[in-house]
Amino acid sequence: MSFIKLTDVDLIYGSADPKEKSAQTLAVSSANLSIAHGEFLALVGPSGCGKSTLLKLVAGLARPSKGSVTVDGQEVTQPLKTVGMAFQNATLLPWRNIRDNVMLPLEIVEPYRSRQRQEREANRERAETLLAKVGLTGFADRMPWQLSGGMQQRAQLCRALIHEPSILLLDEPFAALDTFTREDLWSVLQELWSFRKCTIILVTHELREAVYLAQTVHVMSARPGRILKTSTIDIPRPRTLESTFQPDFVEIVHDLRHHISLGKQN
Repeated sequence: MSFIKLTDVDLIYGSADPKEKSAQTLAVSSANLSIAHGEFLALVGPSGCGKSTLLKLVAGLARPSKGSVTVDGQEVTQPLKTVGMAFQNATLLPWRNIRDNVMLPLEIVEPYRSRQRQEREANRERAETLLAKVGLTGFADRMPWQLSGGMQQRAQLCRALIHEPSILLLDEPFAALDTFTREDLWSVLQELWSFRKCTIILVTHELREAVYLAQTVHVMSARPGRILKTSTIDIPRPRTLESTFQPDFVEIVHDLRHHISLGKQN
């Protein structure tokens, strides 16, 4: 059974007045997507094809103009509380130390919000455990400006997972980082997913990243975005940088690139 399901979804940005069609943009067209619970999925495609729009639809931050979006059998009609999100920029609050940044969702999301005073120490331990998982032991009391970009992104991943979301949405979280830091964080994210096993949807332009991390990769066409191709990644885990040089890995990357090129022509 699908945990997340998009059925014949269209999303139109712009004026709702049909007389003002020139002000409308069809961002996603007839999108169909089925995601199993605990699956790690990646969305790839040309810029502006609607990858980030699909994340908004799943999170309940946008409503489809046509079709339906369901999570765990329930139609998504409002923003979901069971979602964690991480973006290209870490957006850590500069006046809070790393521990307090990581614990921020616990002050907002129920039932943690109502219990935060009673469970302050348990929540601190929860944050410290996650920080240790991403290699930030000893950095909890540091301020964001004292950490490198890669370390800030590690902290952002911890913040996105602290309230144990059932879905983690990642919108190009490593795009602003140098190649070596980015590749290092692939391993970190792979380990976090093995540790938590939440459902992850990753939006990325880096095809090697998609193949390294995901179980399934969906290629989207140019706007209006639709799913052109679905590839199952059968490369054994844990995957390593050495895996990226194996012939089967390279072949998958080339095949995805080929379909993205075809999608640009449609």
